[in-house]
Amino acid sequence: MKNESSTTTLYQVASAAGVSPATVSRFLNGTAKVSDDKRRAIERVIDELNYKPNLLAQSLKMGSTRTIGVLTQSLESGYFNRAMVGIEDAVKAAGYALLIMSGHWHADEEAERVELLIGRRVDGVAILTGNMSDQQILDFSRRVPIVAFGREVQGERTQGFCLDNYRGACDAMEYLIAQGHRRIAHISGPVDHRDARARLAGYHDTLAKHGITADPRLVGAGEFDESSGLQAVNALLQANLRFTAIFAANDLSAYGARLALYRRNIRVPEDVSLVGFDDLHSSMYTTPPLTTVRQPLYEVGTGIGRRMLAMLGHEQPAEQVPGLSLIVRESVRLV
Repeated sequence: MKNESSTTTLYQVASAAGVSPATVSRFLNGTAKVSDDKRRAIERVIDELNYKPNLLAQSLKMGSTRTIGVLTQSLESGYFNRAMVGIEDAVKAAGYALLIMSGHWHADEEAERVELLIGRRVDGVAILTGNMSDQQILDFSRRVPIVAFGREVQGERTQGFCLDNYRGACDAMEYLIAQGHRRIAHISGPVDHRDARARLAGYHDTLAKHGITADPRLVGAGEFDESSGLQAVNALLQANLRFTAIFAANDLSAYGARLALYRRNIRVPEDVSLVGFDDLHSSMYTTPPLTTVRQPLYEVGTGIGRRMLAMLGHEQPAEQVPGLSLIVRESVRLV
């Protein structure tokens, strides 16, 4: 058999670990469970001998490229980047690497990128939200396993899951109302975005639950970015609408809202309270630190990775959908 590396062979690893070459191969390929004792022995020898498997040879033998395609929407977004770190951490121990492409929220571009990933013979595709239809995803899954975050699509080779955006929005609104706020503005997300619709519904339903009449003029259109948050709050202020708090549909919108208030010498939280949604890393460093709904994005990523590994035949523990939580900082005051 050809050497797996220039200095150490698979047979040498097996001999030093006191196991068969087939056991080492199963351990490296993840094709069958290896006992804890044997796993520890193999890992120790691999570390001691600095063994480097020939991944190309393994791929050719198994008909696998050991790559997972990831369709994100923006490579610049801290939201997506945190999830991608989680995916990478989940799959790298099994010898997989990521091939990442972005779709920029355009369904046609997303479909084109998935075609490119499949053309590069990825073993599976992880989709981070987007605007492709469920049927498109199911059609692609006939060719490659797919895990899709942000939708409920399910199929023979498709797994989808969502976070409870509606519950998260309700929690944010409950907190604002508990602090005495009644005139609460909302910066929405894109009208065609599932998560944005769920957060808007949570806004309206929580107001109704407390007998607060919703003022449609207090809902500003946003696009999940800083500039639309800035523009939405500028429009509210130019219309001379009265409000004591803003619930932004995501943290980026909240950053833009904060700038709009600052330029009008409106203080946060002394004059207007502000709540976001996502808990991006930078939100703890805004002035003041932003109260927000935390999406466990890293855990979402590891969940995607583990689901993908399970679909590819690697034994994995059952995955639970992580929950959202309200992170209270300093951007809300009692009125």
